[in-house]
Amino acid sequence: MINRKELIGKYLDFFKSKNHKEIPNSPLIPENDPTVLFTTAGMHPLVPYLLGQKHPLGRKLCNVQKCIRTGDIKEVGDETHHTFFEMLGNWSLGDYFKKEAIEYSLEFLTKILKISKDKLSVTCFKGGKEIPKDEEASKIWKSLGIKKIKFLGKKDNWWGPAGNTGPCGPDTEMFVNGVEIWNDVFMQYNKTVNGTYIPLAKKNVDTGMGVERTTAILNGLNDNYLTDCFFPIIENIEEISEKKYDKNKKAMRIIADHLKASVFIIADGIIPGNTEQGYVLRRLIRRAVIYGNELGIKNFTSKVAEAVFDIYDDYRELTKNKKIILHELEKEEEKFRLTLEKGINQFKKFSSNKKLSGKESFLLYQSYGFPLEMIEEECKKNKVKFRIEDFEKEQQKHQELSRTATEGKFKSGLSDNSEKTTRLHTATHILLAALRIVLNDDNIIQKGSNITSERLRLDFNFPRKLTSEEIKKVEDLVNAQIQKSCEVRRKEMSPAEAKKQGAIGIFDRKYGERVSVYEVEDFSKEICAGPHVKNTCEIGHFNITKEESSSAGVRRIKAVVE
Repeated sequence: MINRKELIGKYLDFFKSKNHKEIPNSPLIPENDPTVLFTTAGMHPLVPYLLGQKHPLGRKLCNVQKCIRTGDIKEVGDETHHTFFEMLGNWSLGDYFKKEAIEYSLEFLTKILKISKDKLSVTCFKGGKEIPKDEEASKIWKSLGIKKIKFLGKKDNWWGPAGNTGPCGPDTEMFVNGVEIWNDVFMQYNKTVNGTYIPLAKKNVDTGMGVERTTAILNGLNDNYLTDCFFPIIENIEEISEKKYDKNKKAMRIIADHLKASVFIIADGIIPGNTEQGYVLRRLIRRAVIYGNELGIKNFTSKVAEAVFDIYDDYRELTKNKKIILHELEKEEEKFRLTLEKGINQFKKFSSNKKLSGKESFLLYQSYGFPLEMIEEECKKNKVKFRIEDFEKEQQKHQELSRTATEGKFKSGLSDNSEKTTRLHTATHILLAALRIVLNDDNIIQKGSNITSERLRLDFNFPRKLTSEEIKKVEDLVNAQIQKSCEVRRKEMSPAEAKKQGAIGIFDRKYGERVSVYEVEDFSKEICAGPHVKNTCEIGHFNITKEESSSAGVRRIKAVVE
């Protein structure tokens, strides 16, 4: 038997022995990336470096990364789908390529994990109109003694680009007895605006191996929920409900998955709400409560969640925020129970004529927190006529942000590093420094940011509304720095040195041995991955458009540059 911690340890030790540097496990809430709500893969925090920026720890990297994906939320309940998962990854940023990547993968699988070559099979990219068949990867596998090789198309063996343009390339997937265990992506092309693929001068390798699935495979299990990543949570649910997992698999899997994900999201500073990450969190907790109802349990979320802290005692943020996490779970469960009862009564009123319209179903979804599947189940149970197409039409009228959060249609961070977004990113750094000066509070830090090519949005800790005079002073101070044509410099140093020099950062977070620090002359200094302008004169005129409350003790500023 091999457990979660042993697998992670073996993986990181192996790649460190191959001269890879371990990089930190980044927060679930991406920094300076407006295109996603959550970190969805290990490569996510590496976007600037995959695009060519130099990484402070070098060109060969590895880590374990906590991730959230909500695109498959409706699939959770089977043996393998999860909202929260850990991803093992190793990267080459313009260093080694296909030969070494494949050799490393095979060596780890067969020598370290002791998987027989006979159990292994692989897939490679079969090519298309624009891109040739990946014979190179296939030949490497054959030379290493792998016989079962299949060629598949873009749907299965191609990655990217994340947006319409950018780095992309073929991948090769590894399987143990037909179950996928690992994926090596070879970023060797750049897709241009006109749709052509140009070979990249600097080729990258990006790999991903899911901890939960790999642990299950190595222990001969067909059900990820029987591994040590999940089973202690399942046992908690069994004890509280006095029911057995074997006869209640779907409900118990959904509760275990959703509450684990909720614990990690709250640990990163999110609380249940009606937009963005808060909305996803609310939906996860409420779905868990609904399936708890099926098992006949109430006031259970915090009790079930206790097992998550035991499994993941290697995450400091869980221990540190345990009291807050359990409180938020209890509060949301209690709030939803009241709403749920009202919603059931409202459903009965709406469906008294044995029909439920799109508008009515969306109201149940939006105002009473009914997941779509619950609406469908209630209609089926009560023989009420309901067309999902009517619901979807109504949903489309809802604002884009909520729809994105609900459906999980998240783009990757590679999609926008435009000139305008870069200008706004640097303006955000200057804005944060200006706020600390004008409000005379060095404890102000960034609590979140969202930067698009249209505007910036900065959340920061402050207890009250800013006066119009303060807003004007902040605006003027930012514009003064822009007009001074300050040079923006990037330096590499240790986190301790960055802290000593007064750089803004969250120092209770685990940083790597080296970090990038961006300085705007003697005005602003922050730990950041970039990208930024070279000189503040490139930014343009800065204008604050709105100042408002984001949440308790957190203010939000929206601004544009012209």
